[in-house]
Amino acid sequence: MKYYNSIVELIGNTPLVKLNKLTKGMKATVFAKLESRNPGGSVKDRIGLSMIENAEKEGKLKPGGTIIEATSGNTGIGLALVATMKGYKSVFVMTEKASAEKGNFLRALGAEVVIQPMTAKPDEPEHYVNTAIRLSQEIENSYFPYQYENINNPMAHYQSTGPEIWNDTDGKVTHFVAGLGTGGTISGTAKYLKEKNEKVKIIGADPYGSIFKVFKETGASPEPIPYLIEGIGQDIIPKNVWLQYIDEIVNVTDKDSVNMCKRLTMEEGIFCGGSTGTIAQVALDVAGKLDESGIVVFIVCDTGERYLSKYHSDQWLRDKRLLTPESTTVGQVFLTRKSGTPGLVFVDGDAKVFEAMELMDEYNLSTMPVLEGNECIGSLRESSILEKVMDDRTVSGKTVRAVMDEKLPILDFNSHVKEAIDILHKDNAVLVSQHGRIKGILTRYDVLDIA
Repeated sequence: MKYYNSIVELIGNTPLVKLNKLTKGMKATVFAKLESRNPGGSVKDRIGLSMIENAEKEGKLKPGGTIIEATSGNTGIGLALVATMKGYKSVFVMTEKASAEKGNFLRALGAEVVIQPMTAKPDEPEHYVNTAIRLSQEIENSYFPYQYENINNPMAHYQSTGPEIWNDTDGKVTHFVAGLGTGGTISGTAKYLKEKNEKVKIIGADPYGSIFKVFKETGASPEPIPYLIEGIGQDIIPKNVWLQYIDEIVNVTDKDSVNMCKRLTMEEGIFCGGSTGTIAQVALDVAGKLDESGIVVFIVCDTGERYLSKYHSDQWLRDKRLLTPESTTVGQVFLTRKSGTPGLVFVDGDAKVFEAMELMDEYNLSTMPVLEGNECIGSLRESSILEKVMDDRTVSGKTVRAVMDEKLPILDFNSHVKEAIDILHKDNAVLVSQHGRIKGILTRYDVLDIA
C-alpha cells in the first residue's frame, strides 16, 4: 500500500508550472511554483512545520502547550495544521485586513482567533504583534514563534524551497521573484540560490505603500501608506528580511496586483490571491526583458479560495474602486450596482401613461424601457413625457405606445463596459441582456465609479 502517515508529510515538493498565455510573445520561460498545493494551501505550511519541530527540539514547546502567533492568516493556518496533528492548542492574532476565509479556516482547525484594528501602529499596545506578545506572556505553557525573527522561518526555505527550485530547473534558474512580508520565503530561498549561483537575480515584489523598496534604496523608513493587498508588505523591517541577498525590490499597485491575480486564474487556471498577483506582475515584467536563456520562477503564495470575499468578489472590488474599464464587463457592473431598484422595471405598450409615470416616480427612474415579450419596442424618458403631458393633459390617459420614444440600445452581459460607457456618453440608459433575455438597465449613474 502507498500512503502518508499524516497530512504534514505532504508539505513541500510543490510543482513548477509553466505559464503559456500570459507569456505570449516573450522569449524567456516563466514558472509558477505552486505553494497552494501544500496541505494548508499556502507557502507558510513550510515554516509552520519548521518552527514547531525546532521549538520541540529546543524544549520551547512542551506537551499540552499553546502556540500563539501574530499572522495575516497563512502562517497561522500552517501552524494550526501542525498543532492539530501534534495535540497543541493555538491562538492567532490577526488584523481586520485579513480575509474572512482565513479566520474561518483557522477556527475550523480548532484555533482561537483574535482580531485587532489594522490602524494600530507598531508602537501601540493594540498592534497585532504586541497583542500576541502580551498573550504569550499571560497564557501559561505557551510558545510564541514570532515568524518575523524566528530563524527557522527563512531556514525552512533554505532547506526546502531553494533546493526544490534549483533541482527542478536543473540549476538553470536565472531569476527568482517573491513577496516580502516576514522575509522568510525570499531570504531563505535567495540565500540557497545565491550560494549555488551568485548570478541568480533575486527580486522582491512589494505593494505601493510598503516601506521595503525605499528602505533598501535609501536606508530610510518612510511612513507606510495603506494598501489593499494582504500577506506581503510591511511598516517595519523584520530581522528575517535579508536584504543582502535581494538584488531589487519592485512596487506594484493594488489594481495591477488584483488584475494579474484574476488573469492568472482565467488565463492560466492558477487560482490565487492578490499577493500572488503582485509577484506575478513583477515576474512577467522581468521576463519581458530577457532572452531565451531567461528562466524566471515566482511564488504562488496560496489559493484564491482564501479570497472569495475579496479579490474574487466583484462587489468588494467595486466597493474598493478596483473595477477598471479595461477588465470589466457590463454584467459585472450590472450585478454590483448600488441602485435600490429591481433589476428590471418596465411597462408594456398598452399600459396607460399615468401608470407608467407612477412606476417611474416610485422607483425614481429617469428612463424606463417599453417591452413586449422579450423585445424592447421603445422607451419612456422623464423629460420627454413630462413635456408632452404639460402640453396636453389628455396624454396621461393615452397608451404608452402612442407617446413612447425610441427603443434603448442593448448590450450583452459579456460586453466590455467601455461599450456601455461610450453609449452612455450619448444616451442616458442602456439595456443589459444575458443569453438573449433582457435582465435590466444601466444608467450613467451606474458607471460613475468605474475608474
